[in-house]
Amino acid sequence: MSSSGPLAGLTVLDLTRVLAGPYCTMLLADMGARVIKIEQPGRGDDTRAWGPPFVGGESTYFLSVNRNKESVTLDFKSPRGRDILDQLISRADILVENFRPGVLARIGLDYASLQAAHPRLVYCSISGFGQTGPRSRQPGYDAVVQAEGGLMSITGDVDGEPFRLGVAIADLTAGLLATQGIALALFARERTGRGQSVDVALFDAVVSLLSYQASAALNGGVVPRRMGNRHPQIAPYDVFPAADGDFFLAVGNDEQFARLCRVAGLESVARDTRFATNPARVTNYLPLRDRLAVVFGERTRADCLAALTAAGVPCGAVRDVPDVLTEPQIAARAMIQAVEHATAGMVKVLGVPLKLSDTPGSVRTAPPTLGQHTDRVLSELGLGPHDITSLRQALVV
Repeated sequence: MSSSGPLAGLTVLDLTRVLAGPYCTMLLADMGARVIKIEQPGRGDDTRAWGPPFVGGESTYFLSVNRNKESVTLDFKSPRGRDILDQLISRADILVENFRPGVLARIGLDYASLQAAHPRLVYCSISGFGQTGPRSRQPGYDAVVQAEGGLMSITGDVDGEPFRLGVAIADLTAGLLATQGIALALFARERTGRGQSVDVALFDAVVSLLSYQASAALNGGVVPRRMGNRHPQIAPYDVFPAADGDFFLAVGNDEQFARLCRVAGLESVARDTRFATNPARVTNYLPLRDRLAVVFGERTRADCLAALTAAGVPCGAVRDVPDVLTEPQIAARAMIQAVEHATAGMVKVLGVPLKLSDTPGSVRTAPPTLGQHTDRVLSELGLGPHDITSLRQALVV
């Protein structure tokens, strides 16, 4: 299905696997780019084997980040495969890869090797620690980078062990940054006519997420620690148990706190000098939490949320994933879509989170089966059925 998205007409050669790279190229595909995913013959992307769960033999992990793409199996380390890859590169606007730095340079597929022959190519590299620096050749996996990047040191219970986030936040953030970097490089190309290299590191991505925690360490001389669900600089900003479930309360200023106290019947607390201002509340948080917990613990979660929301106090239920996915807002925002998969039948995928008014992105096709589009793409290069059969017999495709 064709697209009228903002990247329609652009071709992406996707040499990535697992999560950060495929997430980036999926976002480009959502916005209309043609994404040709190059996979290892007979095996494909590692995540095709990640499970359970599987649906119709397909990994739900793989299905999550590979919609709107075409899959071509190709051993580009073989001479015939390399010739095909070179032809595909000559037709591409963007190349995205996530090999360990130095691997593609050894076979002449790094940006420096391709730049002269393909001056308009935008070449994006995603790696654990980036293309430069003393750790550039070190592999980087999401959980390792969350640990090395300080994120785990501030995630978890106060007296508990460090925790990684429940999703691969380093990979996903790197994928988002790669998409942004590619878009910026394309914008620059419109002005200069030249492509450029985009260098994204999972480690940099995690460090950038430290934001106000890093600023507190750099400028305030503090060592951020795990605080459970509390916020180090805002109070009350925490999970509270109601009689039948948990909810999150996020009070960002003194006016919201005064409204919270009216809802809770604690007007005197709002006037107490220990709690009247945000810095005071942060300093004296534990007795404040105890007072609020008693009040909320006597009410149902629905009652708490209704009263707080009506008063303009930011709050929300702590929900599990299936519950979230049945939220009416999800349907209103088209954040779940169904597509027909070649072997698994109808599968559901998440929708496009970025809404453009004139050139919106779209979910057009299901994630591909391994090598589903190999014949079609090779035929576009002028190869006939006999040529393709020969390549397949030689295990090139």
